[in-house]
Amino acid sequence: MNRLITVLIVFLGIMLSSTAGTHAGIVAGSDYKVLQNPQPTQDSERIEVIEFFWYGCPHCNNLHPHVKAWLKNKPDDVDFRYVPAIFRNNWIPGAKTFYTIEAMDEIETLHDRVYEAIHRDKINLNDETVLFNWVARQGVDKEKFINHYQSFTVQNQVARSNQMMRQYQLTGVPVFVVAGQYMVHGKEGGTPQDTLRTLDEVIAMARKNKAP
Repeated sequence: MNRLITVLIVFLGIMLSSTAGTHAGIVAGSDYKVLQNPQPTQDSERIEVIEFFWYGCPHCNNLHPHVKAWLKNKPDDVDFRYVPAIFRNNWIPGAKTFYTIEAMDEIETLHDRVYEAIHRDKINLNDETVLFNWVARQGVDKEKFINHYQSFTVQNQVARSNQMMRQYQLTGVPVFVVAGQYMVHGKEGGTPQDTLRTLDEVIAMARKNKAP
């Protein structure tokens, strides 16, 4: 009987250790990816987080409200920015739209509305005529929007987005790049909350790794 109890205790200890191990933390290659070619960030003293997205992506649309909530309480040492991805030519209008509303300082006003127009209202904002008329209905100066949309500055930013996608070797969106070194994307079957919890853990890891 004593021997049986001893065996059961040992077995239980092994099971508990195994369970603890599965929750011990995030795993490279599964929860996040370490980039083979790290890229420089805009400020090496801070932790840069980039979300690559596409307005037409349903997963990006589902994640976006959670990202907005996360941004309200993001760590003080984190710089966050959106970068529109361009995998196909029909993604270019979305990228130009983002850079235009950014140039006009309308992110707070229009970023959410673009997602809503595409996914809730089923408006084809890839059609420039439709886009420009929709912008006017949002109370934005239509001619000013068109001038930015068609500017060399926006074209150059779109080209920069293409370059960044190649540098980070992106294969899909939404995806976060942390400190130019780590990539976080939603796991199959996971939730937006799971993705952001992983993002927080990767940020903590990046902070620890950069500390003197």
